[in-house]
Amino acid sequence: MTSKTHSDKLPEVPPSVDMEEAQQQAAILSSALPFLRRYAGDTIVVKYGGHAMGEGRLAHAFGYDISLLKLVGINPIVVHGGGPQISAMLDRLKIRSEFIDGLRVTDKSMVDVIEMVLSGSVNKQVAELINRAGALAVGISGKDGGLIQARKLTRTKRDPGSEIEKVIDLGFVGQPEKIDPRVLYALLGAGLIPVIAPVGVGAEGETYNINADTAAGAIAGAVHASRLLMLTDVPGVLDENGKLIEELSADEARRRIADGSISGGMIPKVETCLEAVQKGAKAAVILDGRVPHSCLLELFTRAGPGTLIKA
Repeated sequence: MTSKTHSDKLPEVPPSVDMEEAQQQAAILSSALPFLRRYAGDTIVVKYGGHAMGEGRLAHAFGYDISLLKLVGINPIVVHGGGPQISAMLDRLKIRSEFIDGLRVTDKSMVDVIEMVLSGSVNKQVAELINRAGALAVGISGKDGGLIQARKLTRTKRDPGSEIEKVIDLGFVGQPEKIDPRVLYALLGAGLIPVIAPVGVGAEGETYNINADTAAGAIAGAVHASRLLMLTDVPGVLDENGKLIEELSADEARRRIADGSISGGMIPKVETCLEAVQKGAKAAVILDGRVPHSCLLELFTRAGPGTLIKA
């Protein structure tokens, strides 16, 4: 009996095209060659979430894109979110959610549900998107192999009357304290794509819910990724006139945060990119995940649809 190979998992070849269209396709492949050389053998960390994760066509394209990266000699690592899926499950279980500064307050019963959703159904669905496209993805959580060792995240809030800083207890919301990438190197060395649920483990074995952006940034720094690609629901960092800023130095990004030109929900995303670059990643990109094939556009063309941040 003939054994099956990787290629047996690939979908059928697209229908034939005329010579003009075939030449256009060949030209596109040829133009990508310098970029393929540039990233060959490199590690790319992709934070997957937002609209790109919820819309079927974009999710399908994402699976193909990550599979393609692996098949051309790049080592992708995927870190996914799952906020809407968590909210849906909590609603089904009639567990009320409370958010403070965009973070879900997480008690013991809630963290069990969050782990079940992130490390269970969502994690396996993301891995399957990639597997169906022809590569081999393995779903793990940040607890596996001690990958994400976490500590409790604390927030403070100033009381407007007394001006006293009060500590806000977010429960089992954590932040990465140490990344042990050995399990990632083992999977990559075996030709597999790690797909990571952002759940960490504390010093006493407790489970922590970690923001997916934060987890992706910490992992990108620890593995010295060539790129951290942050898929978001915005075009990238915009200037005062609403125009996309294609590239920012770390110093310029910090200046824009300080003067308020980077504000709101963009601040934590930019800070995550800065942290990743500071810890060892070569660069980070805030990408519009609503654009089909945004990862490929960023890596293999000169028209990347996002903001590049580097030291």
